Parts: sequence; C-alpha cells; structure tokens
Amino acid sequence: MNLTTQAAVVFYQHLGKLFYAIALADSKIKKEEFEAMRKEISLLSISENVKITDAEIDIEHQITATFKILYFDKATSEDCYEEFIKYKRNNESLFTAEIKKAILKIAGKIAGSFSDVNKSELILLGKLSIEFKEKSDT
Repeated sequence: MNLTTQAAVVFYQHLGKLFYAIALADSKIKKEEFEAMRKEISLLSISENVKITDAEIDIEHQITATFKILYFDKATSEDCYEEFIKYKRNNESLFTAEIKKAILKIAGKIAGSFSDVNKSELILLGKLSIEFKEKSDT
C-alpha cells in the first residue's frame, strides 16, 4: 500500500486523535501518557510492516502535533474517538491486521502508563478492539 503524502499525513493525524482520546478518557492527560505515546510511536516509525507510504513523513511529529493541538483546543475524548472511527470506516483498506495490532498496542501502553488502566480507558480500549474485530470478521 502506498498513499500520497497528504493522505498519509491525514492517516497519522487521525491516529493522533485516537491516542488523544485514549489519554483523555479519564478526563486528565498525564505526562506519562504523552511520553508513552511518543516512545511507542518511535517504534512504530521504524517498523516496516506498518508503513503506509514510501513518502518521507515524520510520523512522530504528525501524531504528536495533532495530539498537542487537540489538547490546547480542549477537544473532548468522545469527539476525537468518533472522528477516528468515522475516518477508519471510510478508509478500511488502510487498517491492515498489522496496523490494527500496532494501534491497539500503542493505545494500551498509553492507557497503562500511569497507574494502570482505569475503567474509562478500559471501556474505550474495548470499544476500539471490538471495532477492529468487527470489520475483520466481515
């Protein structure tokens, strides 16, 4: 799969929305959540099996910049999660099994980075897991 640079940037911006939604699920974003996201994204960036374009894109920058903008705009977890799901449903072909696995791993690391996963984060992670499985089973 090889997207245009612009389409790939939009993809990574939507991942930023999802990761922001996970971090904010409990109504607070902690530094540890942001740092866990950055660490896991850097691992994602070097993994060939989740690359969606040959274009030179700073994946970490795209995701973290989106995250920061949402934070300063005081976006809600619910709105960001719904925007991600809408994007995902309109672009199912981008979400390969490998990419879904990587997204779930990063989301789980974000949620668990500060005193384990709480109920709000667990619910959102469960919804995401179900969303990814539903389209895989059809």
